[in-house]
Amino acid sequence: MIRKSLSNLVSSKRPAESLEKMGSRPLMMPFISGECDSCGECVGICPTRAISLSDGWTIDLGKCIFCMDCIDSCPGSSISKVPAPLYALIREDLIFSGSKPPKESEGTVDADKVKALGSSMAIRELDTGSCNACEVEVNCMSNPYYDMGRFGIKIVASPRHADMLLVTGPMTNNMSRAALETFDATPSPKAVVAMGTCAISGGIFAEGDVLGKGIKDTMAVDLFIPGCPPPPERFCWRY
Repeated sequence: MIRKSLSNLVSSKRPAESLEKMGSRPLMMPFISGECDSCGECVGICPTRAISLSDGWTIDLGKCIFCMDCIDSCPGSSISKVPAPLYALIREDLIFSGSKPPKESEGTVDADKVKALGSSMAIRELDTGSCNACEVEVNCMSNPYYDMGRFGIKIVASPRHADMLLVTGPMTNNMSRAALETFDATPSPKAVVAMGTCAISGGIFAEGDVLGKGIKDTMAVDLFIPGCPPPPERFCWRY
């Protein structure tokens, strides 16, 4: 009786929605849109050195913190905002140039892992030294609006119960041992997701007390999700 009276609230009855139906706006990133005279203003102002002119105008989305200061600094207004891809399967796919414009990645995590994980996903969120912005977004993933539970996704307290490690923050030296122990405690097959700029490249902490440039130098990563921080809709979506 109780279940019947609440049938319209049970998450299993709620259909998945596209990003458009959710009213989501795409995450925007800076990208070259006109003639670049290589003045270097955007390179000098970028706080994470995400932009390079060594081989033409290039941006590393894995380093970008989406401050858009490069757009304001460009004297020729040659940089504009374009939609950023949702994810990348390999780190190099987050580096874009005039000859390689941003586009959505194709494919998904290793097919054998996907098959073994089935239709549900238990996530252990692993903070390796973040500023806590990504953690706020992870919390929002389970609120009534995004409701990641309708996709069979849930957060678990122990890595021994997890299918996926959702890693946030740069790999600080103080957290590296605990992170590796968490990785080892997660049963295989497991997926590792680098969430946000810091986990992907170290972000603004790359020159600090960190181990490597992002978590890929410590553990194998299956998926890179850019953003600073990435909003919940970059996880809770279905096409």
